[in-house]
Amino acid sequence: IAYPVAAVAAAGLEAVVVAKRDSELPPLGCPTLHEPDAPRHPLCGIVAALRHARTRPLVVVGCDMPFADARLLAWLGSLRQPLAVASVAGFAQPLLARYDNALLPALEAALERDWSLRRTVESLAPRIVAEDELARFGDPRRLCFNVNTFADLERAERLLGPDS
Repeated sequence: IAYPVAAVAAAGLEAVVVAKRDSELPPLGCPTLHEPDAPRHPLCGIVAALRHARTRPLVVVGCDMPFADARLLAWLGSLRQPLAVASVAGFAQPLLARYDNALLPALEAALERDWSLRRTVESLAPRIVAEDELARFGDPRRLCFNVNTFADLERAERLLGPDS
């Protein structure tokens, strides 16, 4: 989580971590916003962050995305579309995206319906940031790499190098 937080700060954006109250987090040097305990759904965090941000748009980056690039995050933040989502290999990456506060009612409704994050994003006709655009900021697969398993963690540690 320290890597995406550092990338957000380096992008000149306000870093805020959104987590469940029972999440164990290291000291991060930024505010932590607690989302509701239920449901356990990624939309919960996005909705909580948008409520916190009030009228400002958000750049969302998953806590498990150690290679998010500060220049990419700053660029996403500068876009004017209500929703802009990175995409790799034809799959939207809704946790590397820009969300406008105007989307809050639709996101709350999707959360009530228990829609998946991917279905929700697709329903909102996002601006897709395809690999050719992402490539300006680095290898798109690396930028969007996320750590979901111990094997992913080992791979990320190898990619980060011995000083990580």
